[in-house]
Amino acid sequence: MKIHNIRDIEGFFKVIDQCHGKVELVTGEGDRLNLKSRLTQYVSMAHIFSPGVIPEMELVAYNEEDMDKIVEFMLKDNLNTVEE
Repeated sequence: MKIHNIRDIEGFFKVIDQCHGKVELVTGEGDRLNLKSRLTQYVSMAHIFSPGVIPEMELVAYNEEDMDKIVEFMLKDNLNTVEE
């Protein structure tokens, strides 16, 4: 799933932290990084977002309920978009 225009970065990571299963960030090279890891969150976000906004990222959530949580968070604000 690709998500775009995350403006509430802190809220986004709170949702990720509440997920029960594995949530991975897919890099441009196809590598998968555990997004629930604090180190991965800090390192990856430093490389992919401009000030205050994450323009785009691809995620894989292995638990369907976790995917629903992420989509629900993204749809709260109509500035966020989701592609499956």
